[in-house]
Amino acid sequence: MMTPAAGEQAVEDLLAEGLPDGIFCANDVLALGVLRGLLRHGVKVPQDVALIGYDDIEIAAASPVALSSVRQPTAAVSRRAGELLLEECDRPAEHRHQQLVFMPELVIRESTGGHG
Repeated sequence: MMTPAAGEQAVEDLLAEGLPDGIFCANDVLALGVLRGLLRHGVKVPQDVALIGYDDIEIAAASPVALSSVRQPTAAVSRRAGELLLEECDRPAEHRHQQLVFMPELVIRESTGGHG
């Protein structure tokens, strides 16, 4: 599960094994739980460990240590998905399935040493 509680539990496991230089989380919600767990244990972010999330949800920038995150171009992905779906519905014989690549953006903030 990718919840704040799971992030906090992950910190317990990491501290038992030895703290890495950096942590990448599959989403920002999990990363915020990791951040809470690290801070509760007195671990300084980013001085002791760098932390990055994924999705760049709005609260990422407003967390106690502004969270660096990978931002997806969700508007462009949504728009193109809708266009492809309508195309397939309107012209199924002409429609060709495609594999598209959208470039994410790395948003650097305090949790990785940036100044957001």
